[in-house]
Amino acid sequence: MSFIARTPSALGLAVALVVLSAGCRANRNDGLGDTAEGTANAAPRGPRAQAHEDPPQAQNAGAAAAAAQAEAPAEEAPAAPAGLPAPDDVAAPPANAQRTESGLASRVLERGRGTQHPTAQDVVIVHYTGWTTDGEMFDSSVQRGVPISFPLRGVIPGWTEGVQLMVVGETRRLWIPEEMAYRGMPGRPAGMLVFDVQLLGIETVPPVTPDNVAAAPRNAERTASGIASVVLQPGTGTEHPTAASTVSVHYSGWTTDGQMFDSSLRRGREASFPLSGVIPGWTEGVQLMVPGEKRRFWIPGNLAYDGQPGRPQGTLVFDITLISIQ
Repeated sequence: MSFIARTPSALGLAVALVVLSAGCRANRNDGLGDTAEGTANAAPRGPRAQAHEDPPQAQNAGAAAAAAQAEAPAEEAPAAPAGLPAPDDVAAPPANAQRTESGLASRVLERGRGTQHPTAQDVVIVHYTGWTTDGEMFDSSVQRGVPISFPLRGVIPGWTEGVQLMVVGETRRLWIPEEMAYRGMPGRPAGMLVFDVQLLGIETVPPVTPDNVAAAPRNAERTASGIASVVLQPGTGTEHPTAASTVSVHYSGWTTDGQMFDSSLRRGREASFPLSGVIPGWTEGVQLMVPGEKRRFWIPGNLAYDGQPGRPQGTLVFDITLISIQ
């Protein structure tokens, strides 16, 4: 497969949810965790991945996009916006908070839907805001307007444990003691930390091969070009991307005999790419989606890789979760 590394613009001070135990470090380089090799290099600040890998792209489109980006003049960074107001109970968890044996406290702010809880092996999609107990906000995906995704095994212990208590759609406030957060690491927020977390999606790892991978079901939506699709999880937004949009997604791809040939979930980070630079089946199909939606596509070979040596041939099946539109 052919992929391009892309570097998004700086997103400000971030949570950098670093796992402190070398044995549990995820192989990441995006500020969510240290590398598995345990190198001395500091992870870039920012919860968004600093380098994304792109899904199947149209030939030479990635190189052209990278060249155009390199030639674009640098923009002056805007002033940092004011932080979001701290909750009234930021200083300490209330008496009615749920507590675990580890010392983590939490309370549900908004109930979710369904019954599935993520495991430590899964990738989750969330919105969050974090404060120190004096009410200072140090990071927020909500303020940036872009959710993030990460493997639960690759973040601070308080997140790994706390998010597993949640179901999709739930918003929960976590009071994470210092020993489950950054443990006095220089440059990181100190003491107990308070997070409001909204769980937007769960991506099972490893991805499960669909039981209908061989052919689209009768109730699948079909386009004039021959693409078939079914919605696996409804979205939360109303905006659809255009062919000119850049999107962030999670995805897995299979041939119709059930062989998985690619997955962003195996890499543990979302993929970000311009819809104009991928195979035609992706350009058309992802435009049917809204943020938060997960959809399964059956893309005929003429809209994928047929005739391209070294690429999977015939109809390809993709499970795609649209995380955000830039």
